[in-house]
Amino acid sequence: MVLLLASIDVSYAEDAEKTTRTPAAPRTTTAARTTAAAGLALALAAGITASPALATARPGPPLRTVAPATTVGALDRYYHQPLDWGTCMRSPQDETGRDLDKAGVQCADVTVPLDYTAPGGRTITVALSRLKATDTRRRIGAILLNNGGPGGPAVDSPPIVRTAMKEVGPRYDIVGFDPRFVGRSTPLDCGWPVGFTWFSAGASRAGFDRQVALSKSLAAKCRATNASVLPHITTRNTARDMDVIRGALGERKISYLGYSYGTYLGTVYTQMFPGRYDRMVLDGAVGPDDYHPRLLKDTVRENEQALSAWAAWAAARHTTYGLGRSRTAVLATIDHVMAKAARAPLTLGTAPEVFRVDDTHIPTLLFMGVADDGDGSRDLLAQQVAALSQASKGHEAPLPPEFAEALRLLLSGADSSSGSSQMAIICGDVPAPRETERYWRDIQRSRGAHPLFGPLTENIGPCAFWDAPREAPTRIEHDARALLVAATGDPRTTYRSTTTLHGRLPGSRLLTLENANRHALYGEYGNACVDNEVNRYLATGRLPKKDETCVK
Repeated sequence: MVLLLASIDVSYAEDAEKTTRTPAAPRTTTAARTTAAAGLALALAAGITASPALATARPGPPLRTVAPATTVGALDRYYHQPLDWGTCMRSPQDETGRDLDKAGVQCADVTVPLDYTAPGGRTITVALSRLKATDTRRRIGAILLNNGGPGGPAVDSPPIVRTAMKEVGPRYDIVGFDPRFVGRSTPLDCGWPVGFTWFSAGASRAGFDRQVALSKSLAAKCRATNASVLPHITTRNTARDMDVIRGALGERKISYLGYSYGTYLGTVYTQMFPGRYDRMVLDGAVGPDDYHPRLLKDTVRENEQALSAWAAWAAARHTTYGLGRSRTAVLATIDHVMAKAARAPLTLGTAPEVFRVDDTHIPTLLFMGVADDGDGSRDLLAQQVAALSQASKGHEAPLPPEFAEALRLLLSGADSSSGSSQMAIICGDVPAPRETERYWRDIQRSRGAHPLFGPLTENIGPCAFWDAPREAPTRIEHDARALLVAATGDPRTTYRSTTTLHGRLPGSRLLTLENANRHALYGEYGNACVDNEVNRYLATGRLPKKDETCVK
């Protein structure tokens, strides 16, 4: 996604990480992202101390920090492995690989241990792509990309990011990677009947009970088919993989650009491997206590504001969409759709592809649709609501292709692998409350003030039935010099969350875009002020002397 979405207590485990040997000197290397897109994952990002909300997490062995084996040289074969760079095409039908080849990108796989406590055991691969620096005389280094999710691939992103970086782009090796068990890396697929697992409880207890049954079945199915790998699909292990990538690239330090959940991953890397990163850009950053399986809980206000702003936009275009001539009228149309869907599922599409959508699905579609306040995204959401409105009146509702694709991913198993990896990462990082009635009480308390989004953001999910994480969450023990980028109306990783992270990292600087309801900005939103400030930092390595503000 950037669908939207939704770390372990330990005494600073990072010292243990220092036992990993790094090459004494870097080898000589000849040497867009697709943002957590409005429709996809919630942005997650840096939660690093366990939230009080996790007090009733599933009982299990005490969480502990799991450090890599301390045997001298135990990880050397990973850090010093040669990378076999070549074509990105994996088959004649691989259009992504073909496009990357045409753009001059090379691809390779890096081998990493499944379990860093047993580096001599089973291995997996992490897919890499690299667009090499062309301005070799002024080469700065390598920059690693993560697009969020969690579970978002970035192998396809170097050409997009090279464009966003403008004049500074040729000075970097731009490296995309698909995190462990994502995309082209060693895969994970739980064989789920749905590709997305964040649904609303709907208007009734019956809807909630269906969500409990679905979440429980999804967790059980994933455990039954992937029990041996699930404990190792975590953000901390992905951070360890990143450091292996750094070593295999022959870099003493590596720069990083992360969006959404990728900001959490970047923050974790700074804590586990201090001194091994250079320039760090965290766009749509999540605060220390906001990354956990219930990470949507504190985003209701921003999403309601974004939906209200969209409703005003749609009202000004009533002749196009027919949703109402005022903000209030457009929101009333949504209320009517929800009421109809609560009584009986709405039928969307035409044979042979027909979808049945109820009041547990519609809030998710709206939530996904308000993550971007650009006209194109707002138009797509208006088309969706218009189709839902027609269906609620019993009219045949042909679907725009983009809406049909969204429903296909939401309601079928077509994207099971993405949903599987996303949940595996979230559930493997932080434990969720286990008591189902707790979720129901929270939903009921939220209905009065937040009848549309409350039953979504408070709802239960697969993590309530997942095995407890093996490691405790990373805690912020070190300052980190990073550039944080945020919009004041970000409906995924809220501006409040970013400012919290900023406070925990006093050496960071905050670049704010005012009056935008948008998640992920740099190179995505088209704001010249934001793009120029980020590129200035990437070019010079100097953070602004003070926090900066851009206007929409």
